[in-house]
Amino acid sequence: MEPIIGQPGGDNSAGMDLIKDGSSATFAVDVAQASMDVPIIVDFWAPWCEPCKTLGPSLEKVVQAAGGKVRLVKINIDENQDLAGQLQIQSIPTVYAFKGGQPVDGFTGALPESQIKEFVERLAGPIGPSAADEMLELAKEALDNEDYPTASNLYAQVMQSAPGEPTAIAGIVRCYVGMNEPEQAREILDSIDEKTAKHPEIAGALAALTLQEQAGPAGVDTSELEAKLAANPKDHQARYDLAMALIGGGRQEEAIDQLVEIIKQDRQWNEEAARTQLLQIFEALGPMDPLAVAGRRKLSTVLFS
Repeated sequence: MEPIIGQPGGDNSAGMDLIKDGSSATFAVDVAQASMDVPIIVDFWAPWCEPCKTLGPSLEKVVQAAGGKVRLVKINIDENQDLAGQLQIQSIPTVYAFKGGQPVDGFTGALPESQIKEFVERLAGPIGPSAADEMLELAKEALDNEDYPTASNLYAQVMQSAPGEPTAIAGIVRCYVGMNEPEQAREILDSIDEKTAKHPEIAGALAALTLQEQAGPAGVDTSELEAKLAANPKDHQARYDLAMALIGGGRQEEAIDQLVEIIKQDRQWNEEAARTQLLQIFEALGPMDPLAVAGRRKLSTVLFS
C-alpha cells in the first residue's frame, strides 16, 4: 500500500473520538496526523454492502474494548470515491491500519470477532474484557434464563456508562418484551437515532417486539383453531391465526411448523404472509438461535423442493 499523498495539518482535536465518520476532506487530520499518536483503523464500507453490516458492529465493539489504544475512522466509499481510488480499494469491506502516518496492516472481508481482536492486538497490545463486556455477558445469561429483572438491571447499568451501547439497548428491549411490557420497549426504541436502530441486535429486538404486538396476549385457547384445521387442513387463515396464537404463548417452534405448512400448501397465500412472518420470527430469535437455524432449513427444504 502506498502512503497518502499530501501533508496533514491543522488541529488534531477532531481525531480524539474513538469512533467517527471520516471523509476525503478530513482524512489527513483524522488518520494520517492522528496515527502519529495512536494507531488508527480505517473501515471502508458502503450502505449496500451486506458483509459491512456484519463487520462494522464487531469492529466497533473491539475498538471500544481497547479503551483508547486504537481509534476507528469509518469511510463511506460511495461518498468518498476519490479516496477509495487513491488507496486502491477494490472490494469492501476493506480495513487498513495506520501508524506514524503510514498504512501498516489491513484485511478484506468480514472477519469473526476473534480475528478482529487479534488484528487490533497486533497494533495495540493485549485487550482484556472490559467491565461493560463482563456485565453484558452476565446480562445475556440472565436474559437466556428469563430472569428479566436481573438482566434489565445489568443492561441499565451498562447504558448508564455507555448510553449508545447497542447490545445493552437491544437486551433491555428484549427484557421488556419478555415481561410483556411493550410500551416501555417501544419507548426505548423510539428514543434511539436512525444509525443505532440499524444495528443487527437492535433490529432483532425490534422484530421480537413487533412479533409480540402482532401475536397478541399469551394464554389464548387454541382448541377452536385446531378444530377448524382438523375439519379443513387447507384453511390457511385458521392455520395462520393458530401460528400467531402459538407465538403469543411462546411456542415458536410449533408456530414455525404451522407457517412452513402454509408455504408448503400455497406459498403465495395472502401475498406470502406466512413467509414474511417466518422471516420476522427468525430475525427476532437471532441468526444463531437453534430454532431459527432449524426453521430456515425447513423453509429452504420447502422452497427448493
